[in-house]
Amino acid sequence: MISGLLPPGVAPWLPELALAAALAWGAGIRLYAVVFLFGLAHKFGWWELPTHLEVLAHPLVLGAAAFMASVELFADKLPLLDSLWDGLHTFVRIPAGAALAAAAFGDSGAAVAVAAALLGGTLTATTHLAKSGTRAAVNTSPEPFSNLLVSAAEDLMVPLGAWLAVSWPLVFLGLLLVFVVLAALAIRLLLRGLRRLTRRTAPGGQGL
Repeated sequence: MISGLLPPGVAPWLPELALAAALAWGAGIRLYAVVFLFGLAHKFGWWELPTHLEVLAHPLVLGAAAFMASVELFADKLPLLDSLWDGLHTFVRIPAGAALAAAAFGDSGAAVAVAAALLGGTLTATTHLAKSGTRAAVNTSPEPFSNLLVSAAEDLMVPLGAWLAVSWPLVFLGLLLVFVVLAALAIRLLLRGLRRLTRRTAPGGQGL
């Protein structure tokens, strides 16, 4: 059934594709949580990771990921701290997402791993920019509830996406495609709004 929905030769790679995409996508939203979830799944035998990703199940990696995920869970609920956290993690999430995607295909040769890194880094960047831009817009609201609601939705998205990638990889990839389109539209709207704000605040631009 799956092979009939995919181009020839793609079906055997479906689990790896879904895993790499889930890691890159999750890294753009909750980097430490996605590392912890997949590492824990491998540790307890719920899901077998590729050889180059087995390090995620190491106790040191699990401990560090759990600690940082807890810190991020707290920081993400405070509007000002959330924006600062997202800004700093522009330099962490994108390379981490590229590295995780490459490691998912580490057993398939250097060329495949490099291609996965390029695509994974782009996916992480798109997800991160859409997340951080949307949160920055939401954080302008004076009431705290919208920020908490969006943050809680992000908290649920990553474990749900990880579960779908493992259990229903084709469904996950289909939903991910929809997400990428919506994220690209969100980034475009945010950039357009930023340009308008810049014009209004520029000297002599109040009437534009």
